[in-house]
Amino acid sequence: METLVAISIFTMSVLTLLIILSQGISSVNYAKNKIIAEYLAQEGIEYMNNIRDTNVITASTASVGWNDFKAQINSCFTLDGCYLNDNDLFDGGASLTVKNLSYTPCTGNCPALLYDLGNSSNGKYNYSYGLTTTFVRKITTTQVSPDEIKVTSSVSWSQGSGTKTVTFSTNLFNWIE
Repeated sequence: METLVAISIFTMSVLTLLIILSQGISSVNYAKNKIIAEYLAQEGIEYMNNIRDTNVITASTASVGWNDFKAQINSCFTLDGCYLNDNDLFDGGASLTVKNLSYTPCTGNCPALLYDLGNSSNGKYNYSYGLTTTFVRKITTTQVSPDEIKVTSSVSWSQGSGTKTVTFSTNLFNWIE
């Protein structure tokens, strides 16, 4: 009888330890995914900053560059938002000039990001090649004034019993008169 009680106490202790360990692993996975999502959301904002700056700096006048930028991101001014395939962002030269770039509208849902494990990208998230992830980035824009646009970058992912989302936003201005 004493042996049976000792075995049951030992079994309960081991089960409790396993439950605590599984909760810890789940928490670590959530934290890892949230950090990745935060970086991807911030990257969406940085792409918009970069494209705005490149258009304004390389145009004949600042107003032409600002208007070119607004025309380029026209597909992002919807509730469905858009996504930018960063594989087409720059040419391969040392000067890093912007190629013909298009923001693709998300009709309904944006596509999931892919993760490339290959040697060429060293673990880069993109839309062209790699393993499908649960991360989905959506960029939306809102015209605040003729010289101001609000940019929102949201990244969502499935984990556990639901969908988690991280959202960053900033306002971009026509900063050259």
